[in-house]
Amino acid sequence: MAVTPNSVITPQSIKTANAVCTAAKTTYDDAAAAVLLLTAGANGGVLYGLKAVARATVTATKCQLYRYDGANYNLIASTVMSAYTMAATSAQAPTDFGFNETAPLRLAPGDALYVAIGVALAGGVVFDAQYEEL
Repeated sequence: MAVTPNSVITPQSIKTANAVCTAAKTTYDDAAAAVLLLTAGANGGVLYGLKAVARATVTATKCQLYRYDGANYNLIASTVMSAYTMAATSAQAPTDFGFNETAPLRLAPGDALYVAIGVALAGGVVFDAQYEEL
């Protein structure tokens, strides 16, 4: 949708996005082992939540968030997922990046968000995002 300069843009749609990472990312400025989570629409977007949960027993690992602007992968946030032993009788607490309605991450038109993990996990780490397109 075309946007008129200096006009209020309200959310056009509420969306969710998921990505699964299995390989370790040990470089912090390229696409190696990064997985596409979402791409902002023509008017940009707002990320209101990002959490990660392991699908298998995991050692402590860095969870990483990158913004790709079409030319550069920029590490913009990271958090540490605690070690967890997968069991049918316990629940893993999600690893939260801290974005919410009062502290969102704003996305420019076409910005892409990629996620990655610091330690390989064959079972994978699932990233779950809640966002709005403008």
